[in-house]
Amino acid sequence: MQLTDMGFRRSGEHIYRPWCEGCGECKSVRVPVAGFNVSKSQKRVLTRNKDLQVSFELPSCADEIYNLYANYIIQRHSDGDMYPPSLEQFENFLCQAPPTSQTRFVCFRLEQKLLAVAVVDLLPKGVSAIYTFFDPAYEIRSLGRLAVLWQIRWAQSQAMDFVYLGYWIKDCQKMAYKAEYQPLQVFEDLIWQTLTVS
Repeated sequence: MQLTDMGFRRSGEHIYRPWCEGCGECKSVRVPVAGFNVSKSQKRVLTRNKDLQVSFELPSCADEIYNLYANYIIQRHSDGDMYPPSLEQFENFLCQAPPTSQTRFVCFRLEQKLLAVAVVDLLPKGVSAIYTFFDPAYEIRSLGRLAVLWQIRWAQSQAMDFVYLGYWIKDCQKMAYKAEYQPLQVFEDLIWQTLTVS
């Protein structure tokens, strides 16, 4: 928790914070859940997905989970360094964690069909969103946004303080969605600062 509060992130068993000489664009962001303001479009996402069942599960390489992940990487990230997907990569990235981590898979299902998985670390005072993958065929449901909204609501129900959304680059289109969760706090100059991003 202390490292998370200092802007660090976890990937597999590694704890890291980006550092590139002459560049400080990667900024850790979090949502203070007590003051979260749900927008009209976010309310529509929640309403659209009321029929989904949500469960906490231990990290697993089960076929239904890995196949969902592999399909997501192939369809959404074929231009990235996670392509092509492999079971070993999946296990190292999402199933392995330091012994002190309480990692869970938040699984979203429509009846028996797995539609999305949000990998999270449960912290004493918050939730750290590690990674989310989903079935691109259900794009109309906005499952990635739903996963973040669900984590915020769950953290509120547990009287937690924050949902940590990882790193954000202001001008990166793939990360733009993080600015939709207001108020947003950014770790900059060694302190958390609340920013309103339009």
